[in-house]
Amino acid sequence: MKIVIACESSSMCLKKSITSHLINLGHELTDVGQQNENDNILYYDVATNLAKAMQSGEFDKGIVICSTGAGVSMIVNKFSGIYCVACESVFTAEKISHINNANVLAMGSRLIGYNMGCEMSEKFVNGKWCDGFNSERKKNNERGFEELQRIERENF
Repeated sequence: MKIVIACESSSMCLKKSITSHLINLGHELTDVGQQNENDNILYYDVATNLAKAMQSGEFDKGIVICSTGAGVSMIVNKFSGIYCVACESVFTAEKISHINNANVLAMGSRLIGYNMGCEMSEKFVNGKWCDGFNSERKKNNERGFEELQRIERENF
């Protein structure tokens, strides 16, 4: 799977752990955020870079990291076609792909440890929308996502 990842200055160590973990699992990662500790790229810039990369259609999913996950998720969600959730648990990170069809995971480096961040990323990346749902639940989720897209079209 092709994944785009980005972080700002406070989140380099978590990003490095997640990147290594996902590459070891066979995923292809592209980093559009801060590249080294000497830079000082701000959260809104890395979020914008990631959102534009996702809009290009080149990537299947994205992961964006700041101190809390809140700032980057707010920015990323302002881009059409990007559906991001800031998560603080493995359970939620898995469910945003499976239930909500989110294509970007946001997390906070001051809230998430390295092992947990790797597990959250893995669950998110491997989550398949509506996988295993019966036809009625799948239909309801599809209608919900269509409604989300309708609201997006009307308001952006």
